[in-house]
Amino acid sequence: MNFITVAAVYGNVKGLNCMNKVSGYIRLMRPANCLMMGFAVVVGAALANKALSSSFLPNLVYGFFTGFLLTAASMSINDYYDREIDAVNEPSRPIPSGTIKPKEALVFAFVLSALGFATAFANSYFTSLQSVYCILIAIIAWLIFVAYTTVGKRSGLSGNFLVSACVSIPFIYGGFAVKNTLEQHIIIFVLMVFLSNTGREITKGIVDVHGDKVQGVKTLAVRYGEKKAAVAAALFYVSAVLLSPVPLFLQLVSFWFIPFVLITDFGLVASSIMLVKDYSRVKAKKIKNYVLFWFMSGLLAFIFGTFW
Repeated sequence: MNFITVAAVYGNVKGLNCMNKVSGYIRLMRPANCLMMGFAVVVGAALANKALSSSFLPNLVYGFFTGFLLTAASMSINDYYDREIDAVNEPSRPIPSGTIKPKEALVFAFVLSALGFATAFANSYFTSLQSVYCILIAIIAWLIFVAYTTVGKRSGLSGNFLVSACVSIPFIYGGFAVKNTLEQHIIIFVLMVFLSNTGREITKGIVDVHGDKVQGVKTLAVRYGEKKAAVAAALFYVSAVLLSPVPLFLQLVSFWFIPFVLITDFGLVASSIMLVKDYSRVKAKKIKNYVLFWFMSGLLAFIFGTFW
């Protein structure tokens, strides 16, 4: 084997390792979650102000990237603290698989956090509103997630509430990004998101029950068993469904809210029934993923109901 061949092989290996590293960082971010949170900010802005004009474009851009970047940072922090649990439950994740080192994940999270706060600062001081709310909400959201990851994660239901608060806050952030008040229909929507996401977090506890037992994480599934956890998750899903007619009764949305919210309600009720009947790890994992689709149809319900 001559020198050129050796160099070519070395270059290919090095290039492959670099691609694996980049892929690992991307998977660490969980881009789908980041896009959803960035989109949630834009939706919150749209719901808060129907008369959005081009003058609000910087608010929307900064807001989207704040949601995207801070979510990416939180996912990286989460995987750092979850690395031992993931070694049992999800060994293919970037850190337990060895693709990303724990310290690299922390540095990555720090960079993403700094960028996220920078866009929130820009939203607060360099847009048409010039309001301090955006940077304050971004800081609160980040602190809530850090509290969850470092302390709340092992506490069970209270930890689930912290996660749901993080998922709900982007809609509130979006509202304040374009308006200095919080609209009534956004409050209702945020409550629905909070309740349904809490159900999803409890469902995730069923999926991760074996690893959580090893690490002493006191989820409802660990403390009371998978069956009772499934019932609790179903109750949160159904509670969100029961709130769904309120925007119609208060005449906050149009007729076009109905078809999309019916899909969401049907999906959440069906998921609840399936979970209570079969609370195995495999079924809970599927339902956890299904619920993301119901979240999306719920978003569409409020979008169509607000603008048409």
